Amino acid sequence: MSAPIVRVRDVMKKEVLGIDGMASAKEAAAKMRAFKATELLVDRRNEDDAWGIITIMDLVRGIIVPGHDAESVFVYEIMTKPVITIPAEMDIRYAIRLIQRIGLHHAPVEHMGEIVGMITLSSLILDNDIF
Repeated sequence: MSAPIVRVRDVMKKEVLGIDGMASAKEAAAKMRAFKATELLVDRRNEDDAWGIITIMDLVRGIIVPGHDAESVFVYEIMTKPVITIPAEMDIRYAIRLIQRIGLHHAPVEHMGEIVGMITLSSLILDNDIF
């Protein structure tokens, strides 16, 4: 007898923190600290725009390493855009393979054109019993 399929929607983090692309990198870091988050979804400007994401590594590469002032750098300048989204109904095994092959650590989860959650490789291991 085979085990039931675990879908992305079953293991994703349902709370998705967002930020405006015009916010400063300092604001993004403060929000990440306040919510103990490693990523923020960057809001779309309109329905035809793509989603963006800013992660701790974006802050490291865009602010800390080059020595820039976090108050004078905008999120849109250092974020990743467009982001690859993962379908909520995808089998978690395929989602993990996709994320790993592309070299991502975070991916928004999409259902019917809306972001409904976030999946991270670390949360899959630390927050779930998928093994």
